[in-house]
Amino acid sequence: MRIDLAPYRRSTVGFDRLFNLLETGNVADASEGYPPFDIVRESDDSYRITLAVAGFRPDEIEIVAQQSQLSVSGKKAEEKQDTQYIHRGIAMRSFERRFQLADFVEVRSANFQDGLLSISLQRVVPEAMKPRKIEISGGNAAPSQIEARQAETEDA
Repeated sequence: MRIDLAPYRRSTVGFDRLFNLLETGNVADASEGYPPFDIVRESDDSYRITLAVAGFRPDEIEIVAQQSQLSVSGKKAEEKQDTQYIHRGIAMRSFERRFQLADFVEVRSANFQDGLLSISLQRVVPEAMKPRKIEISGGNAAPSQIEARQAETEDA
């Protein structure tokens, strides 16, 4: 199913990247299902991504934030060749998971506990980008000048 976003493109400014992502579908294939993850909104400007990375140590995981993309990758260290598995159900293959971040979203911290990697994110809008009220001048200045001129002509 295709959605026509043309009416929205005409009435918005600066959302081209979002519309491009929606139009191309950005559909994840089955190989991108590992490792599983949750995204939680903790407040209006705080988010947390939690990835289930059982079997990995913190030194085998790399987190890179660049521009508007967060990349989490894991690579298992070489293991002993003499290990013989009867059944291997814990997936410990290398992975790379990418997340598109909205404008002004920054990575604040990462925590690894009980096989879960939690990454805290915060939206930080610069002061220059926040809405500000603009004062309107000239409302009272003009009538007082006219009144002063009328008083001068009446005295003369």
